[in-house]
Amino acid sequence: MKNQVKVILDYDGTLTKEEAMVDDLARLSLDTLSREILRVPRAHLEEEYEETRRLILSRPHEFGWEVRGLLASYSDEGAFILNTTTLQVMLKMNPFYARRVANLFREAEYDPVVDCTNYLFHRHTAELKPRFRQGAKEILDGLLRDERFIPLILTNSKGDKVERNLKTLGLKGVRILGDTRQYEMDPSWGRRFFHPGQGMTQILRIDQRHKVDLRRPVYYQALTREARGAEQIAVVADTLSLPGALPLVMGMRFYLLKTSYTPFWCEEFVKKHERGEVLESLSSLSVKDPCPTGIPRDGNGKGRI
Repeated sequence: MKNQVKVILDYDGTLTKEEAMVDDLARLSLDTLSREILRVPRAHLEEEYEETRRLILSRPHEFGWEVRGLLASYSDEGAFILNTTTLQVMLKMNPFYARRVANLFREAEYDPVVDCTNYLFHRHTAELKPRFRQGAKEILDGLLRDERFIPLILTNSKGDKVERNLKTLGLKGVRILGDTRQYEMDPSWGRRFFHPGQGMTQILRIDQRHKVDLRRPVYYQALTREARGAEQIAVVADTLSLPGALPLVMGMRFYLLKTSYTPFWCEEFVKKHERGEVLESLSSLSVKDPCPTGIPRDGNGKGRI
């Protein structure tokens, strides 16, 4: 069928209730750090984790998930993101921990600490029982049944975890857009994007304290591939920096799912954007017309990708 609309739904935190899963993720991560990586007492490590977490939450705009020296996300944008940021800061601030991690992750793809936290995330989220948000099955089922739409599940994981967990909902045929690496930053990437108030830019200014770095070539390429042949694209996610900002500057529609951890600045930015909308719940996404204006455009805002 021609002129189909692709609706890309983020997995962690959007389809799943990650705020109900993050405590288990943190517990498993600290277990592995204590036993296998740092070889330090578990109780002491947990104290440092909690102390670091309190420090970060006291001024969240000063901390975040860093990759290749660039900020991939602010610390408070997601429950899983806060856990990752806490682990990264804790490991970097303690010289002994930093040396242990560097010794074990000698052939790091990014840097030893980032690779370590990526390892902990992918290993242990795969072990967690999924907690799907209310309405997740109904939304996906509705999109699958309507031939106007093509639903895709967005994830930084390879896709095995997501595919396995979706089977528990009894859903088949949902394509997984995996390994998108929304967090993968590249300081050397020269692509710029047009913003009506900011001109051609690589940095999207949100407010005086927050800005989103758009230098995410792997994620950009994934979105560009999906835009080819699609009449419209809409992205639905629970955070702005990782999955949401790039689609917006590419001319796609973005739905921000408001959660218990959604920062006010994210909500306000999306609410005011002409192609943005804030969802009070996943169930409030209209399957009938999820993206009335989400026409993909190029970085200059002058036509299709």
